[in-house]
Amino acid sequence: MTPEPSPSNPNSSTARPSSDNGAIAPTKPWLNIEPDDEFPMTPQRGSVDELQSVGYAEPGGGRRKPFDNTTQPPIALVFLTAIALGITSLIFDLAWMGITAAIVLLILTGRVLWLDIRAALNELLSARQRVTLLAIIGLVVAIISLLRFTGAGQALGTWYLSLSWDAIGATGEVIGAVGQILIAVLAVYVAWRQYIISRDLTIQQNLITQQQTIDSFFQGISELVLDDEGLLEDWPQERAIAEARTASILSSVDAVGKAKVLRFLSRSKLLTPLKRDRLLGRAILDGSGGYEEDRDDGMRVIDLGIILTGVNLEGTDLRWVDLSEANLIRANLRHCDLVKANLARTILVDADLSGADLQGVRLFYGTLEQATPRSRSTFPNYTTGEYTGAVVEGVDFTDAKRMSEEQRRYCCAWCGSKTRETIPGGCEGIPNRLGR
Repeated sequence: MTPEPSPSNPNSSTARPSSDNGAIAPTKPWLNIEPDDEFPMTPQRGSVDELQSVGYAEPGGGRRKPFDNTTQPPIALVFLTAIALGITSLIFDLAWMGITAAIVLLILTGRVLWLDIRAALNELLSARQRVTLLAIIGLVVAIISLLRFTGAGQALGTWYLSLSWDAIGATGEVIGAVGQILIAVLAVYVAWRQYIISRDLTIQQNLITQQQTIDSFFQGISELVLDDEGLLEDWPQERAIAEARTASILSSVDAVGKAKVLRFLSRSKLLTPLKRDRLLGRAILDGSGGYEEDRDDGMRVIDLGIILTGVNLEGTDLRWVDLSEANLIRANLRHCDLVKANLARTILVDADLSGADLQGVRLFYGTLEQATPRSRSTFPNYTTGEYTGAVVEGVDFTDAKRMSEEQRRYCCAWCGSKTRETIPGGCEGIPNRLGR
């Protein structure tokens, strides 16, 4: 019995051939070529098949049927015929044939090219942009029509002819000169903005480079003075190298960078005199997780000495920094945050502390009555306070903030007559023990 065609495959009108014994013979797929719904065969762009397969939109929203070779001649043949007629009319000077061929070619080319033009417009312009373009064209046409049919165009032409071209030329020269001036001003502004941007980028890059330098310094100092177990191990040569590195980094960074270095060194106890054993000079632990301080006979890992002479630290954060015994002659400490800083035995001669925050600053040890500034020839007594005080002669304390009564009385006694005039609250009733 012959099987009926499957309804799911309408293209299969015949069954597979069978052999004599009733078995189904193998098919040959390379001979059974059928259209594939999933991967249709697309004609090449510009070919006759593509032109015949393109549907054209009808005004009602439908699509025209593709060219049918059985009912219409191929479009390429029509093109060739029209072109041949046009060439023939040009050769034999046949006007009627040339006009007919031209009209046919215009219709055919317009119909074919319109598809590409419409696709290009759809790709380049959105629907809103196309409407805007049409609106602009309509506005131009409307203005031209109004000028043409209302007489305004004639009046405008009469006014145009009555103009004095000499005055217009002079006005144009003035406008041109003003325009050149404006262009020059704009060029100057652009150059200035480029300079500002370049400067900001340079500053930012310098800050990044400076921070990398400071980080490298921190790492190098840590590796230099610590052993493998993290304990302080500073031999004399290592202390000398650490001081040299500190002097080098402080001379190559700005005020903010200097403050960072000083805070790091101070909080890591490298600026504090530490108690040492008498055999190897190693720092001694205090039994509570830190190293024991020894103001009388201790040794610092890094002795600032004269490294900070004349340093500019204006507006920086120096809270809790140990600057004791440092030489800060003519240092700029304006508006610095010196809360809880240690300035005992610090040389502050002619330093500027105007506007600095002095809350909790240590200027001496011992009692106010016995505290005196440091001396070159006499050892300090940290119990009574003798020779443990800061040297404050010539310091500018103008507008210093949160100066305590004890600080004010010490400074008034030992700062000299010039500095007494700058101390907040005055020095009335406090004797000038400096004598000058």
